[in-house]
Parts: sequence; C-alpha cells; structure tokens
Amino acid sequence: MNRLAEEKCVLCHGGVPPMSEGEIAQMLSEVPGWEVMEVENQKRLQRTFKFRDFATALEFTNRIGQIAEAEGHHPMMITEWGKVTVAWWTHAIGGLHRNDFIMAAKTNQIYAQMSPGG
Repeated sequence: MNRLAEEKCVLCHGGVPPMSEGEIAQMLSEVPGWEVMEVENQKRLQRTFKFRDFATALEFTNRIGQIAEAEGHHPMMITEWGKVTVAWWTHAIGGLHRNDFIMAAKTNQIYAQMSPGG
C-alpha cells in the first residue's frame, strides 16, 4: 500500500511555490506510471489508464470524481472508449504540490482495485 494514498490533501490557496525539479523527481518515484507534462508553462502529473470498455472507463472516472470531491482537489479527466487520461496539478500555484502526488497515488489505488487481480 502506498503511504501517499493514505494522506489527505491540505488546503492550498496559493502563496506557496510549486515543487522544485528535485522534489518532483523524488515524489515521482512514489507514483508509478505517472509522468510530468508541461502545459501552458505549468507542470502537471498525467497518466492514461486502459480499460476493457467504455462502461468500466466511465466507472473509473466517476470514482476519481468522488475522491476529488471528498479531497477538494479536482483533476482534468478525458474519458474515452477503453481509456481515461487523468492530469493533476494545483491551479492556485500554477504547478505541482504534494496534493497532486497524493491524488495520483489515490488514483493508482482505485485503478488497482478495478483491475483484474487488483
């Protein structure tokens, strides 16, 4: 069990700097399958999850939506037939925060629960 998946997000209204390259590299090892993307000069965590059909992809999207609401931290999600792309970043600081890694770990945990053998 990933310890990050057990953490809760802390409220972030801004005023703190985004994570440094070193901090990001260290945290990235704790969320397998995720990569750092830069979009509009902001770093984001992104991963695409594969599913056997649209219904399962939609179920995954809805589960992510539930944890996003519970944590008060919301991703960008693109749901397609057989796959869901999820991106986490903290809008208030224009980059990555520990919360994004917490939510990536929670997302991985949900995927593992939904996958065969998970």
